[in-house]
Amino acid sequence: MTATSTFAQDYEALKTAAGLVDRSERGKLALTGADAKSFLQGQLTNDTALLAAGTGLYAAFLTQKGKMQGDLRVLDANAELLLDTERVALQALFNMIRSFSLGHDVQVHKRTLESGLLSLIGPESDSLLREAGVELPEAEHSHVSLTVGGAEVRAIRTDLGTDLLFASGDQATVISAALAAGAVPVGDEAAECLRIESGRPRYGVDLDDSVIPQEAGLNQRAVSFTKGCYVGQETVARLFYKGKPNRELRGLRSDERLPVGTVLSFADREVATVTSSTVSPRLGPLALALVRREAPIDSVVSSGEGQTSVVSALPFS
Repeated sequence: MTATSTFAQDYEALKTAAGLVDRSERGKLALTGADAKSFLQGQLTNDTALLAAGTGLYAAFLTQKGKMQGDLRVLDANAELLLDTERVALQALFNMIRSFSLGHDVQVHKRTLESGLLSLIGPESDSLLREAGVELPEAEHSHVSLTVGGAEVRAIRTDLGTDLLFASGDQATVISAALAAGAVPVGDEAAECLRIESGRPRYGVDLDDSVIPQEAGLNQRAVSFTKGCYVGQETVARLFYKGKPNRELRGLRSDERLPVGTVLSFADREVATVTSSTVSPRLGPLALALVRREAPIDSVVSSGEGQTSVVSALPFS
């Protein structure tokens, strides 16, 4: 699969049609066994007990001190739970499952190399499903199975379109079908631009094992405050009910692109380090960073080179 020739063309495809991005490198596992859901209930921040076939959720897995070891998507595929995560967090996820599933009826299956994953991003991302006569619910993480050119595909609703999960040997078939339905291959840079615009952080890019979910703005998406106990819950609950994070994920607007790694200051104090950066054709130079609360929204922060940026709420608009 090759990308279109320019960033501007890629961005236009993502905004007006359906951009096709290969994300097969993401880490993928499957869990089977009678205790799979109840086991994850004690390990993840979100409520896996609410899962039913065809639904899914987003969650984090934490250290005992509430710091993120990674995040993941969990899909209930009836006979198994399908997990996918950033590749950088895969080993930690696998180790957690292997270490803490002892005594549970849980079996873990590696699927990273065995499965391909494509993202269709944009308003026409359902075109392939429409051609197959399949309707995908609007709820994020909902998923349905369909057959594409003889290939079994699981279509998954995302915040920006549709993901396609399939056996890696069927990748050429699925790509051909997506292109025939009007999808346009695009590069990672344009897809990252839309991610930054929408204010969604990536583990291993914007987040690491020093971050508590609330700092990253993940409580609403990834954390249940009504389920039972899970690893790291005490810290997460205490911060939510009684505290206030020292830093929060924010956007940054500037006149020129901020390089990743740029340290930003406010009132002569370092308050942030840029983690993601882009130049949006629609919104101009944008960046993401965990910004200390001393620099509130709409405050002006500066780099060591004197470049200034305005702290922004997310998502960008």
